[in-house]
Amino acid sequence: MNAALSLLHTIGANAFALGLVIVLHESGHFFACRRLGVRVEKFAFGFGPELLGFTDRVGTRFSLCAIPFGGFVKPAGEDPMNGGEQAKPDEYFGQSWNRRLLIVYAGPAMNYLLAFTLYTGLIWGRGMPVASKEPIIGNMMMGFPADKAGIAVGDKIVAFGGRALTGWEDLASSIHRSAEKEISLSVVRGERKLEIKVTPKKDETGERGVIGIMPKADYKAVGPLAAGGEALRLCWTQSKQTVTTISGKLWKRERPDLAGPVGIFQMVARASRAGWEEFIFLIGFISVAIGFFNLLPLPLLDGGHAAFYWWEGLRGRRASNEAMERANTLGIAFLMSLLIFATYNDVLRIRTERATKANRK
Repeated sequence: MNAALSLLHTIGANAFALGLVIVLHESGHFFACRRLGVRVEKFAFGFGPELLGFTDRVGTRFSLCAIPFGGFVKPAGEDPMNGGEQAKPDEYFGQSWNRRLLIVYAGPAMNYLLAFTLYTGLIWGRGMPVASKEPIIGNMMMGFPADKAGIAVGDKIVAFGGRALTGWEDLASSIHRSAEKEISLSVVRGERKLEIKVTPKKDETGERGVIGIMPKADYKAVGPLAAGGEALRLCWTQSKQTVTTISGKLWKRERPDLAGPVGIFQMVARASRAGWEEFIFLIGFISVAIGFFNLLPLPLLDGGHAAFYWWEGLRGRRASNEAMERANTLGIAFLMSLLIFATYNDVLRIRTERATKANRK
């Protein structure tokens, strides 16, 4: 019974989080189409057979589909084969290249707007997070050494290699000096005291050891302007770190720690059980990630469509249908490969976690 409830909780939390992020993304495309006079044939939440639906007075079909993990907007005349002079004024390819750019960029823009709104509300309501000076784990990175070793959120690290710690800075500097060296941490968890061994890995610079832990946050009250400013900083920092982390891994020819569907499901499930604040923050985090990913100039993504339209604007003519078809074929192959790679990462991470837990028993 408990397992069934846990599964329902996980499915429900993921359907809400991913559904909200994706529907807001697609609503950006939808409202941009409506604003620019482009007829929208369908706005669907989910994939597969339609469960519920209705058609509005202008002919748009709104559908709730059986698989609630996705969605799409279908503008009239979106097939590039029917573009150019054949397209009607109320169709997608009947619009100028710069108006089509507004439509494709409206989706990622809504993702960033959602994240900004959620972050601002959290910071304004809860306060500005300030790192605690106590050596208490406030958050962790999945797949990092601390996670694999069994350290948990809420643990208090009281000693490093048998030496009593004076605070978080002492803990952090000790870990930074111990890259690729096994260390022993004395951990207080509730009424228990544990000795956990962990080996810090090198960070992106290759100079410091990290195990993927963050301090507990204390909070100070702030007004809406300060909350909005911090929310903007979070959106920018997350986007920047995505670029620097992945590019750093590729430069060093290391395997990027990408999370696929399984990993995202795990993160959402954990956050939903940690509390509503952690859950809302993760929704914002995922929204920025999806918005940023869709800005990349990869075929089939919003950024890939935008790249063709920028080309059209600079050259004064559309790319050929053959070129777009070849790009889309390569895009499908790349995205499928990326999905398989990310899923492999997820499976490998789960196997490592289970092996570590089995060894601790």
